[in-house]
Amino acid sequence: MSTIKPTKNTITVWRWFQKAIVVIIFSLVVNHLAASDNFIADESYRFPLVGFLFTIILSIVVIIIADINFKVYEKKYFSKKVEFSTMARFMISTLGYISIIYIPANIIVEIVLGGEIEFYFIVIGLLITLLVCAILICLLYAQNLYDLYKVSIKDAEITIESGAKITKLTYEHIACFYSENKIVYTVQNDGTTITTDFTLNELEEKLNDQLFFRANRKIIIHKNSVAQVEKIENGKLRIRLNDFIKNNEISEINISRYKRKAFMDWFQ
Repeated sequence: MSTIKPTKNTITVWRWFQKAIVVIIFSLVVNHLAASDNFIADESYRFPLVGFLFTIILSIVVIIIADINFKVYEKKYFSKKVEFSTMARFMISTLGYISIIYIPANIIVEIVLGGEIEFYFIVIGLLITLLVCAILICLLYAQNLYDLYKVSIKDAEITIESGAKITKLTYEHIACFYSENKIVYTVQNDGTTITTDFTLNELEEKLNDQLFFRANRKIIIHKNSVAQVEKIENGKLRIRLNDFIKNNEISEINISRYKRKAFMDWFQ
């Protein structure tokens, strides 16, 4: 029995619907916690309509800024790998853009209303706003980042061109890439080998470096293909690959002392 897979447009619409629900719930929670008079259990409770609508508008502005920045990061960084440092840069840069808009906007509002500009209160308001925005951005983009992480680690694939043949392989089915006589070979987990028109340098740029490591100028290995790591003389490491890799030239690899720390950080 065949199943109907959701289209990309359907998934996009569903994601935005989820974001809308998150914004509404977030706005309700924030405004009800903002002041004791807004607690539902309070006898003088009134629904904070003005604050609720203001938070919705602010959230829409935050979403626009965050979404533009997210698309930039998705194309430049997240499409290859998702890691904490990149996520932190995305968050910091997004909050930076919000700050750039927030400060002049507050000054303009004070001038229009004829109020006195007090930078102390502007800074305090900015810090509170950034904290609230950071929580909102985490809630809005957690699922997107998880999906990108899952794709970059497990479901990502690479198209291998070899002459007139084109083969698509997922990362989890690749053991390593190695160069021999100026030809680059792809070794799969079943032991089969196919040639590729890529150079190792080109592959190194394309591949997720959480999974793949450039051991030396001749080989790039997948983390799951490493069977054994042995310390040898002069601070070097000897790497033994899985038994299905029959090529004696690459079944054992020496990692130089200069690459030892990078390899261990990657492998562990």
